Amino acid sequence: MLVIGIAGGTGSGKTTVVNNILQQLNAEGVNVLSQDNYYHDNHHLSLQEREALNYDHPKSIDFELLTKHVKSLKKGESIEQPLYSFVTHSRTGDYVTVEPKNVLIVEGILVLTNQELLKEFDLKVFVHADSDERLIRRIRRDTQERGRDLHEVLHRYQTTLKPMHQEFIEPSKNEADLIVPNMRQNTVAIDFLSTVINNSLKKSY
Repeated sequence: MLVIGIAGGTGSGKTTVVNNILQQLNAEGVNVLSQDNYYHDNHHLSLQEREALNYDHPKSIDFELLTKHVKSLKKGESIEQPLYSFVTHSRTGDYVTVEPKNVLIVEGILVLTNQELLKEFDLKVFVHADSDERLIRRIRRDTQERGRDLHEVLHRYQTTLKPMHQEFIEPSKNEADLIVPNMRQNTVAIDFLSTVINNSLKKSY
């Protein structure tokens, strides 16, 4: 199994890169695990307390479970992936059964910050985007898709997102084998990643 870690700051375009890769591949042979489903389950806290948590710090992620799931899939075992709600800031209690496939992509802002998880990656990718561009994308996503207030989004960006990016996410770029500048027509990097994955898929057949 080929395991690829794809990281980058919030709004850097990680999901777009993953989707572009899948469009060029036999997606049936590829699993994608999102870090977003592995936030710690804080249902024991009130909604107000959950809203105040720092979700951009590595401690907010259940890396132990995520790493365990990656190892299980590599062994050919299925996993029960938790589902997370950004509305309630907690796990929903529902799970998705994920069967092992030939390629596993693990994506999220912090997936290159954890030493144990890093050991499981065959290829590490960092998607880079200008900070202003990332802020614009974050505002658009959080206000349109997650129902957040503009003031709330900007406050969170200034107090947690930006400092956490500088402390944890940007330095994790040093772990990457490949840095992808996420310009609109960055087809070379997408073609390269797709070729690497395709070659791995062909070896599996």
